[in-house]
Amino acid sequence: MKIRIYYEDTDVGGVVYYANYLKFCERARSELFFQKGLSPHKENEFFVVKSVKADYIKSAIFGDLLDVSTKIIQKKSASIVMLQEVKRDGELLFTGEFRLAYLKEFKPSKIPSELFTIFE
Repeated sequence: MKIRIYYEDTDVGGVVYYANYLKFCERARSELFFQKGLSPHKENEFFVVKSVKADYIKSAIFGDLLDVSTKIIQKKSASIVMLQEVKRDGELLFTGEFRLAYLKEFKPSKIPSELFTIFE
């Protein structure tokens, strides 16, 4: 997914504010659903972020065009772990490892098998 960096994404120095990388990754995960004509939230069923490991490598700046990639690195019955990378012209700026839990009625639940195909 491509993301353009706007002034609102940056600090006073024009550098992307660190928390925005997490937002960019969230948008990319949601976009996987939207591209399939689905929603990441279905009535009382949805994913939540349980944990994040983030590595900030280089800074993006105002005006940059970034590419956010997403891939599953671990599948369990009620959770998945995704690796997301943010790059600028192929140069790695950020990596995040996100553990997502699947909830139904706000309780951990088995991920429906058809949802795994969204992430592949």
